[in-house]
Amino acid sequence: MILLIQTLLTFINIYSSLLIIRVLLTWFPQINWYNQPFAALSQITDPYLNLFRSIIPPIGGMDFSPILAFIALSVVSGLLTNPYLLRLVGAY
Repeated sequence: MILLIQTLLTFINIYSSLLIIRVLLTWFPQINWYNQPFAALSQITDPYLNLFRSIIPPIGGMDFSPILAFIALSVVSGLLTNPYLLRLVGAY
């Protein structure tokens, strides 16, 4: 069980890093998202971000979906590291 939780936390950390890179790259309008490696990054991150874009669409050219995406990842990460919850599932 601990290995599964550690794997999930590692995945969340890597995915969060990819989201940060994706957000930072949006500051450069000359990037062609159809060229590699940008297309791969977009294919990996956009489905997750689109979940939140359906809740809060971009307003005035500002996309707030990454904020909600990071909050959701943080909540899941916090739940996975909660000692009470870990005792409940028998990880300790």
